[in-house]
Amino acid sequence: MSISAIEISVPHALNVSVTDDTLSVELSDGRTISVPVEWYPRLVHGSDDERNNWRLIGRGEGIHWPDLDEDISVEGLLAGKPSGESQESFKKWLESRKARITSG
Repeated sequence: MSISAIEISVPHALNVSVTDDTLSVELSDGRTISVPVEWYPRLVHGSDDERNNWRLIGRGEGIHWPDLDEDISVEGLLAGKPSGESQESFKKWLESRKARITSG
């Protein structure tokens, strides 16, 4: 008896939009996946300009927001995985962000 392996191909991101409520990613297979922006606290705390300043990484395997130091993979989105950042890490980021804003 032989078992054939199923090859699963993960589509890549083509375009991204972020609103106050939703992160939406257009995929190369024609789908658009939308998840709650609350899954990614750094996006929640970002300004519109920061959230709109993104770039595709790894030929569309992920999305990077340089102003927010946030990376999200298409595979993670498709799997329904929210941010894996620890509360401690996020708290440190938020405190450094507040310090930059008040000193800038």
